[in-house]
Amino acid sequence: MSKRWERYEVKDDKVVRKNRSCPKCGEGTFLADHENRLSCGKCGYTEFKKK
Repeated sequence: MSKRWERYEVKDDKVVRKNRSCPKCGEGTFLADHENRLSCGKCGYTEFKKK
């Protein structure tokens, strides 16, 4: 499991999110990055990656 601080980085004195946010749940919920998909653990939203 990743730490919360690993999901962000600082660029040009601004905090930037590394992972995408869930389009259904909003800005506070990240999509988990799996090998073949992105998924939300809160609502179950899933996007499959293209090869």
